[in-house]
Amino acid sequence: MDFVCAYRSPLGDLMLASDGEALVGLWFEGQKYFGRGLEGEGERAALPVFASAARWLDQYFAGRDPGFCPPLRPRGTPFQREVWEILRIIPFGSTRTYGDIAAQIARQRGLARFSAQAVGSAVGRNPISLFIPCHRVVGADGSLTGYAGGLDKKRALLRLEGAQGFSQI
Repeated sequence: MDFVCAYRSPLGDLMLASDGEALVGLWFEGQKYFGRGLEGEGERAALPVFASAARWLDQYFAGRDPGFCPPLRPRGTPFQREVWEILRIIPFGSTRTYGDIAAQIARQRGLARFSAQAVGSAVGRNPISLFIPCHRVVGADGSLTGYAGGLDKKRALLRLEGAQGFSQI
């Protein structure tokens, strides 16, 4: 069974989910794939991981890089988890393209190239928004493309971080 907790952000209500030790989910209320992967309906609980996540979110929404991360345990395929690990190392205030990530996977696997579309599919199914910063991934031309929480939120998150290298501000 998973546990859930609500967090009120400046961009809307968030739902956090945990297996009791690590975060397994964070979604904007009503976003695409909301609650996907939860085991059961989620019992409300006050857990240390939720307190740590709330401290992180407070700092993040104040426009600061929190400098720490609560434990994360995203549920997905091995390929999805590989992509999500790459997302985790995109620095606060920076962006990468789907092509950049595909090229990194190709290098890691010793391939000549890899599909940016496959990367996009994995990015779009990220179950732990913000902590796994899928909002920092943009199109090849810097355009804001797909975000399960909505492009308005993606734009606001990138502005909050002072990110450069994307269009449609």
